[in-house]
Amino acid sequence: MKVELTRRGDYAVRAAVVLAATDAEQMTGGALAKATGVPRSYMSQVMGALVRAGLVANRRGRLGGYRLSRTPSEISLLDVVEAAEGRAGLRTCVLRGGPCRRDGPCDVHVAFASAEHAAFEALAAVTLGDLGVRSG
Repeated sequence: MKVELTRRGDYAVRAAVVLAATDAEQMTGGALAKATGVPRSYMSQVMGALVRAGLVANRRGRLGGYRLSRTPSEISLLDVVEAAEGRAGLRTCVLRGGPCRRDGPCDVHVAFASAEHAAFEALAAVTLGDLGVRSG
């Protein structure tokens, strides 16, 4: 089984990792787009989600840019993914393709929910600071 991010989640993780790794005070959207390989036209949407979640601060104008609003060790990968993609969770029944029964979950719901919970815990346990990536 593999855990996959949406494109938006992928881009958010890339941007957060670059911001955590940079020694610069802040980075412009253009510089972030170039460093991450994210299309410049999409970078502002991704960064907007991180700003709304309180993970990134931004300053507008000629001297503007983005920076982490907390230290890298205070921001988990789960924080970044949820900022970009929303709170994850089993939304559909594995057996039926819709909601689980009203009288209780389907027979495989608990197993899949447990696996999903383990993935969330793994992402929550790793912070941007744990990644140890530093640029010069």
